[in-house]
Amino acid sequence: MASERDVRARLQRAGQEHLLRFCAELAPGPRAALLAELEPLEPEALREHCRNAAAACARPPGPPPGLATRLRPLPPERVGSASRSDPETRRLWEEEGFHQIALNKVAVLLLAGGQGTRLGVTYPKGMYQVGLPSQKTLYQLQAERIRRVEQLAGERHGTRCTVPWYIMTSEFTLGPTAEFFKENDFFHLDPNNVIMFEQRMLPAVTFDGRAILERKDKVAMAPDGNGGLYRALADHRILEDMERRGVEFVHVYCVDNILVRLADPVFIGFCVLRGADCGAKVVEKAYPEEPVGVVCLVDGVLQVVEYSEISPEIAQLRAPDGGLLYNAGNICNHFFTRGFLQMVTREFEPLLKPHVAVKKVPYVDEEGNPVKPLKPNGIKMEKFVFDVFQFAKNFVAFEVLREEEFSPLKNADSADRDNPSTTRRALLAQHYRWALQAGAHFLDAHGAQLTELPSPRGSGEPAAVCEISPLVSYSGEGLEVYLRGRAFQSPLILDENRARALQP
Repeated sequence: MASERDVRARLQRAGQEHLLRFCAELAPGPRAALLAELEPLEPEALREHCRNAAAACARPPGPPPGLATRLRPLPPERVGSASRSDPETRRLWEEEGFHQIALNKVAVLLLAGGQGTRLGVTYPKGMYQVGLPSQKTLYQLQAERIRRVEQLAGERHGTRCTVPWYIMTSEFTLGPTAEFFKENDFFHLDPNNVIMFEQRMLPAVTFDGRAILERKDKVAMAPDGNGGLYRALADHRILEDMERRGVEFVHVYCVDNILVRLADPVFIGFCVLRGADCGAKVVEKAYPEEPVGVVCLVDGVLQVVEYSEISPEIAQLRAPDGGLLYNAGNICNHFFTRGFLQMVTREFEPLLKPHVAVKKVPYVDEEGNPVKPLKPNGIKMEKFVFDVFQFAKNFVAFEVLREEEFSPLKNADSADRDNPSTTRRALLAQHYRWALQAGAHFLDAHGAQLTELPSPRGSGEPAAVCEISPLVSYSGEGLEVYLRGRAFQSPLILDENRARALQP
């Protein structure tokens, strides 16, 4: 371990010596912990990080100059659709996806490094229960979808297959996530096929370019964004692990989407048959001002333009069919070939430009007193996972229905949207639709048949509570054998045990 003198000299070169201003007051243990945290920070990189953060934050917000003339929607030939394609084409995509899964060529990679501060919890978001009748967490739902898609691929191709689950965590989420998986027996997945790794952390910075001291013995650190994936892949030799396993295709997704279809065979098959090295699922924007990034072209180059960078006038432009011209909403749900990820980590990662996130960052004042700010006081620099789209040789987008595949959990129930209530309703409404499509009937408390359908966007409460385990059905398939012609009173919890009891 470097000495205090060495660390101080390095901080002086970076212009950040203030991080040691309480060092003399600290007991040996906290002092050693602080020095250990500071030692890996390279002086030149730290100086550049702090300067870049302050400079980026000083730029005026809003659309970059001249963006409107440089912006173009995705060309139709780059876009496929889950709902507008004919059944035979969709069947071919699905069959190809299951074929690749059966060959053990598909892995899923979860981005789970962020904290659940907006949700109002101190533990990783994947451990959250939104209030389903089963009380399943996001992690459990995702694990069970992996098990089901492995089973479906194996049954189709007469083989046993594995979809490895790579989970990118951070300093904040690694320990609790690993412990949670152990406590739950990895949700009956083979622990050797659940690979957790940690993304890098970067100091939070004040508006004038000084790294923030959170406590006398700790720097305020933050994950380097979901685009930190590419450095983390190299740091932990994850791509080498994938190569050893024979993985060629990687489905990358964000932890907070309760409707996410892991290793979706339709999406995987579409991308593989199109020869794509990079792909993204998108949903049609619900309204012009919806706060989601848009997949589009800027100067002919593919990228995601954040909603804050698009003027209201551009956001409201209409296509000839009457829909929004810029309607391909990004949902952090991506396809990459392993070869593309290798190219990014070797050549392109240093070219990714960090984005500014202005946050409320706890700190200690000049006297060493802890302060919890009431308004944003610091900058966290983040890279975004989608910033590599520009490097793809063959990028494709795949449009999916929001009510079937996208309901993110971002906020506490005090917020209007993307909260535990909206995500719970979205899942239960989806399962209610699946049950009706499979031929089930639901009865009210008096035995009369319910006829009300859930709202088209899945935003309203379904007429009956119906939860279907992912272990019974991955995306609504195979339910007729249990439900057709049968009547149920709410709630219907169709888990594996109930399915066995209902099987003819």
